[in-house]
Amino acid sequence: MKMIVAALGGYLLGSLPAGLLWGWVFRRIDVRRHGTGRTGGTNVWRTAGLIPAALTMISDGLKGAAAIWLAQALHVNDWGLALAGVLAVVGHNYSCFLGFRGGAGTSTSVGVAAALWSPALPILVGLAVGMGLLVGHASVASISVALSLPILFGVLKMPAVVVGFALPAMALTLWALRPNIRRLRRREENFLPIYLKIPPPICLSRHPARRDE
Repeated sequence: MKMIVAALGGYLLGSLPAGLLWGWVFRRIDVRRHGTGRTGGTNVWRTAGLIPAALTMISDGLKGAAAIWLAQALHVNDWGLALAGVLAVVGHNYSCFLGFRGGAGTSTSVGVAAALWSPALPILVGLAVGMGLLVGHASVASISVALSLPILFGVLKMPAVVVGFALPAMALTLWALRPNIRRLRRREENFLPIYLKIPPPICLSRHPARRDE
């Protein structure tokens, strides 16, 4: 019963539409009707501004962490913790409050990972910010974080619960970013407002990098 409560709580916490809330508070807009239609931090940044985007990312991260804290308070086993974390990401991507729509799960995954292993927070945030600034695509930053989760925890020989969360979290993020990956390969992906104009990885592009004119 405790595992069921932890799993359901994780999903409901993940489903809380932080991006929709902050977009409305700051700009009186429904971010689902603008940009990519997602409720994550990147689309909030493009449609509502940097401050609501930052608040969205923090809120989304806290949703993931709260799912783990709830599961820990219920004293579930390690796999119950992993299940609560995965379902928090599922809730963010497929929110029951938004007609099973949402974001890509990057910030929520970081929050879960940080609650499971606190050093993950500066590592993953640093990776995301670095990739975003270098390449200029939030999707590349999200892909980098998703791919790094199982690699990081595997290399560090973290407990099975951490790796058990990292693999499905990676899959959920990559699945949500399928349209972005297609746009990256066509060199049609939108750029962030601030970046250093370094081309994306060659594996994501079918064409040679173009110089800015």
